[in-house]
Amino acid sequence: MQLNSIGLDVTKSKSLSKDLNQLLANFQRYYQNLRGIHWNIKGKRFFDLHVKFEELYTDANLKVDEIAERILTLGGVPLHTFEDYIENSKVPVGKNITKDEDAIRLIVESLSQLLVIERAILEASDEASDEGTNAMMSEFITEQEKTVWMMKAWLAEEI
Repeated sequence: MQLNSIGLDVTKSKSLSKDLNQLLANFQRYYQNLRGIHWNIKGKRFFDLHVKFEELYTDANLKVDEIAERILTLGGVPLHTFEDYIENSKVPVGKNITKDEDAIRLIVESLSQLLVIERAILEASDEASDEGTNAMMSEFITEQEKTVWMMKAWLAEEI
């Protein structure tokens, strides 16, 4: 087994980089969705939701950078074109969403998709003894589970 500079198996690191690129593409679409609903939200809850959506897209933007830097740390090259993001993402596209409940449902659906990807990466990073990626995924999952719970509570729906 060949190890890279940070002591991880080269083959497993390449595989994790590929998985992280899929996550990166999905986070970019999630980020764009958040920007769109931030800009286009209307209604009586505008002031509260406008601020909340900005908080979420700011956090998503930071996570995009963390994911890209982790890919580089593992020796990979982060995806960086819209074409790549479209081709590699499963998060739904939210277009022209102006209603509060539609926006919140898009966030829940997007985070649910991200969580599936992150749990798979968490499992793979554990098998690769990649504590850096493992810790990142654990942090993301914890935060996103709480956000899903809060959004579902706002919708008055069960988790």
